[in-house]
Order: sequence, then C-alpha cells, then structure tokens
Amino acid sequence: MAELGLNEHHQNEVINYMRFARSKRGLRLKTVDSCFQDLKESRLVEETFTIDEVSEVLNGLQAVVHSEVESELINTAYTNVLLLRQLFAQAEKWYLKLQTDISELENRELLEQVAEFEKAEITSSNKKPILDVTKPKLAPLNEGGTAELLNKEILRLQEENEKLKSRLKTIEIQATNALDEKSKLEKALQDLQLDQGNQKDFIKAQDLSNLENTVAALKSEFQKTLNDKTENQKSLEENLATAKHDLLRVQEELHMAEKELEKKFQQTAAYRNMKEILTKKNDQIKDLRKRLAQYEPED
Repeated sequence: MAELGLNEHHQNEVINYMRFARSKRGLRLKTVDSCFQDLKESRLVEETFTIDEVSEVLNGLQAVVHSEVESELINTAYTNVLLLRQLFAQAEKWYLKLQTDISELENRELLEQVAEFEKAEITSSNKKPILDVTKPKLAPLNEGGTAELLNKEILRLQEENEKLKSRLKTIEIQATNALDEKSKLEKALQDLQLDQGNQKDFIKAQDLSNLENTVAALKSEFQKTLNDKTENQKSLEENLATAKHDLLRVQEELHMAEKELEKKFQQTAAYRNMKEILTKKNDQIKDLRKRLAQYEPED
C-alpha cells in the first residue's frame, strides 16, 4: 500500500477525508449526468432540429453544467478552508504556528503519489470485510485536557521565573550596599589611625597610654564589626550565587516544559505520564520556594 510519509493516525485521517471527497465528487457527477438526462427527456423529442434550436439547447446545458461545476469547486474550496481551520485551531492550543507551501499543491509527482494512494486505499477497502464497528469520536477542540494543564504550568513557571529575577535583583542590591558599607568602615579606620598619629606629639605621656588603650578597644570593636560585615557579605554572595543557579534551573525547567509540550503534540502520550511530569515540576518549584524563603532578609 502506498504511503504518504505520515504516521498511522494521520494517514487514517487523510483516508477519511479522501473518502468524504470521493463521496461528494460522486454526487456531483450524478448531478451532471442528470442534467444531460433531463435535457434528453425534455428537449430531444423532435427528430430534426435547426441550428438555432441546437445552439439554444447546448447553451442551456452549458449554463446548467457550469453552475453545477462552479458550485462544487466553491464548496470544495470552503471545505478545505474549514479543514485547515481545524488544524490551525489545534496548533494554536499548543502555541504552535503552522506553515503551508502553496506551490506543493501543483507538484505533479506528489499529486500522482496521492492518486496511487487513493487507488491502493480503494483496493484495500474493497478486499476488507464490512464490519459494524463504531469509530471513537475525537475530543472537541475547545476542551482543556492535557493542553490546558501544560499551558497553565508554563504560565506558572514564567511567573516563578519573574519572581526569581526580582529576588535576584534584591540580593544584588543588598550585596552592593554591604560592599559600600565595608568601604566606609575601612576609610573611617584609616582616618582614625591618621588622627591618632597627628595627636601623639601634642598629648602628654600619661594621656597617651589611655588614648592608645581606647584606640585599641575601638579598633578591636571595629574589627569585630568589620568581620561581621564580611561574613554577612559572604553570605549574601552565596545567596546570590544560589539564586542565580536556581534561576538558571527554573529557566531550564521552563525550556524543558516547552519542549515537552511540543513533544506531546507530535507524540500524544498517556495522560498519567504527563500528570507525573507535572507533579515532579510542582515538587521542584515547591522546593525552590522553600530554599528562597530561607534567604529572605528578616524585617
């Protein structure tokens, strides 16, 4: 049996459409035949006709046949538009954009291939016994199902991605502020040490010892504060790096979810497999939220 390069499901859909087109074509041919038959029965009752009478008969027949053929061609074009509308509507449910190549519609080689496919299908269908089998109906296009769940998951991941970006920006601002504060404290320490050196010549020996002790205490306290700020800065930098990694992972998950969406359109999988994938994605996002909650600064 000739093949069209499609999978079994799509090939069966093509066969159904070809049967529909063949049925409509047969009805139109019968209509054209009836036009000629009506002419024979209504007009060809005389044994001889003049040229004008023959011309009148042929012109009337031409008008009737022209109207029937034009009506069928228009109906066929509209039918094809409705078929394309169904395909495009299904594609838009999956956020896909289909493209057509009009030039391929006049490819003689492909047209002959379709003709051979139809002949083979007719021959095969004639050989098969007629069985009373009820065909399953396709799900309506406007139902949600798997496509709706995947679309909601993509929107949720996009929202989560925006939240992570906002969180990352906040952490970066906090890290910048911590670095600025560290610079200010270091400058204050240098100024204090400079003032201490300038005042040594003007301070008495007995006051010098007290001043040095005071400076040492201040220096120790400042060093402790500086160490705390350094540790806080390291913590913020680690949080920043972790948030960036989490952001990249969520973006990768979003990309994988979109790829999974396209894959499910091309290879329709069982619903429970999709549900398991969505459950895993939800668990990962919940874990990410818990981890980000640990890094939020306390008010």
